[in-house]
Amino acid sequence: MTELLLFIGALVVFALIVRVKAPAVYWVLFGLPAALYRILSSYRPTMEACELTVAPPWWKVFAKKLSAGEQQARPGVPKLRGIRPTRTGLVLRLRLAAGLAPDDVVKSAERLRHAWGVYSVHVFEIKPGVVDLRMTGFDILAHVRMPRRLAAGSLSATVALREDGRPYVRDYQEIPHGLTLGANKSGKSVHQRCLIKALAPLDVALVGIDCKRGVEQGPFAPRLSALAITPDQAEGLLDALVEEMEDRFDLLCLHQGIAPGTPLEDITSDIWGLPKKLRPVPIVVLIDEIAELFLIASKADSARRDHMVTQLVRLAQLARAVGIYLEVCGQRFGSELGKGATALRAQLTGRVVHRCNDKQTAEMGLGDVNELAVAAATSIAPERAGTAIVGDSSGNWTRIRTPKTSLGEVAAVCREFAHLTPDIPTLAPFRPATGVPASAPAATPSIASGTP
Repeated sequence: MTELLLFIGALVVFALIVRVKAPAVYWVLFGLPAALYRILSSYRPTMEACELTVAPPWWKVFAKKLSAGEQQARPGVPKLRGIRPTRTGLVLRLRLAAGLAPDDVVKSAERLRHAWGVYSVHVFEIKPGVVDLRMTGFDILAHVRMPRRLAAGSLSATVALREDGRPYVRDYQEIPHGLTLGANKSGKSVHQRCLIKALAPLDVALVGIDCKRGVEQGPFAPRLSALAITPDQAEGLLDALVEEMEDRFDLLCLHQGIAPGTPLEDITSDIWGLPKKLRPVPIVVLIDEIAELFLIASKADSARRDHMVTQLVRLAQLARAVGIYLEVCGQRFGSELGKGATALRAQLTGRVVHRCNDKQTAEMGLGDVNELAVAAATSIAPERAGTAIVGDSSGNWTRIRTPKTSLGEVAAVCREFAHLTPDIPTLAPFRPATGVPASAPAATPSIASGTP
């Protein structure tokens, strides 16, 4: 008896330690069996208590009336079609009863979470009448561990972890342009680092605009096809990008047999329809702090600002078809920046909003996505740096968190894949010289003669 008590005591102590130090191990050993027991033993009562029921079919009611018993026909509930455990939770596949919709399950998700004692419940529609309940057994965003198997794609970058346990993938062919907002120390820089780290091994050209003298993007110079570290250089680089865009449109026109003088707005095809040998390499433009391109110190800077904003709006409106994509970062992005800010923001479909100090900033990024997403962005705790709300024009949103990634770690990846940096003649004057710190002021853009 004493040995049994000692064993139970040691098991309890082990469980308490593992729960704090290794929540994933605790979930597999203890949390998952307990959750399965609660779900299987109380499935129908829980569904009825959460009001996920419909009236029984007429034939069941009629059969009960004909039977000798006085028991009434029980209401219909979603059918449990499968259970799949995961390393962070489990997934239930439900066949909805006639009369129920996925929105009904979404409204009851919080009650299901408390009834079954799991950390979170997320609902995903698989096909009409079938939904998945993806449950997590612990706070997976507290210590982010990316899945070993990451999504592969020619223009897909796995950046962060979603709160439902799935990786957050930035797919430029699906959402071409993106906007990242957030206060100081909220995790914007780490988000950009993770994005560059994921894009570095891909067949893509990376272009940086970092008007903080290149302190954020300078270490990534070996993998950058172009880099601007001052507003003056940014103006020249944006002109070069627009020139590259127009050259690519001309290429499309020639391939399709359309006259080169055809207005760009009338061309609806894109470079992905070209043969592979003719297809130009995609370009991702990473703007570190958008406000630096809008703010002016004197009236003399006004013309430069208006010109850069015009070029940015043109790129956002037209460049997607020729494989040029914008990733814009900033602390705020409202109309107070000046003319053209709202027009540019409207073209940036993907929204990632980190912790915001005020509701107005959150509304700039998520106000046209979902009001609940705005409230979620303003409730992120300061100690949860890297946590963000991601949404798009469809109205869907979720929480994500990027893993801690140092500047040196990403710089090492950029050096490793420096041989993949494409040479684009139009951008050659802005190719950073890897032997000189990008943060050093330069009178003219440095030119690299070849691949570093």
